[in-house]
Amino acid sequence: MINYKEKLHDIRAFVFDFDGVMTNGDVWTYGDGETVRCGNIKDGFAIQYAVKRGYTIALISGATSMSINNRMKALGVEQCYTGCANKMERYTQFLAENGLEEKQVVCMGDDIPDYGIMTHCGVAACPADAAIEIKEISDYVSPYEGGKGCVRDIIEQVLRLHGEWFDPKDSQHEALKW
Repeated sequence: MINYKEKLHDIRAFVFDFDGVMTNGDVWTYGDGETVRCGNIKDGFAIQYAVKRGYTIALISGATSMSINNRMKALGVEQCYTGCANKMERYTQFLAENGLEEKQVVCMGDDIPDYGIMTHCGVAACPADAAIEIKEISDYVSPYEGGKGCVRDIIEQVLRLHGEWFDPKDSQHEALKW
C-alpha cells in the first residue's frame, strides 16, 4: 500500500465539506432561519494562501447558508457548491470543469454524505472527530478536529511537500500580506 505522503506529490486541488470539517459541526439558528457557524482563522489563512499559490479549492456541502458562501468568497474560493443533495454528481462535474484527475485531488469530509467522493480521489482525509465510516476509508486522519485546524493541516502538508509553503527567509513573501 502506498503511503499517503507519496500520493501528495500529485495533488493540485482540494475539495472540502463545510460542517464538521471547516467548522466543529455546531450550527446556530436564528429566528429568521439564518444559520451561523464558527470557523478557524488558521484554516482560513491556509485556504486563501493555497488559492494564491494556484491550487484549486472547492467546497461541496449539503448545507445552504449565506454565511458559508460569504466565508468562501472572502477566502478567494470561487467554486462553492452548497445545497448538494448528490455530492458525487457535483464532484464529477468539478473534476471535468477543472480538467482534473481523481489522483490530483484531496477530499476532506467528516460524515457519510462525503463517503462517495472520498472513495474517488487521490487522498481521502478527515478530521480526528470524523464518523468511523469515514475514518476507515481515509488515507489520512488529521490529529485536529473539524473547525480546529484540520484544513490547515492537510493544505500545509501539500504545500510544504511542493516547496510552496511560507519561507521565513523571504520578507517579501505574500503570506505576510494577508
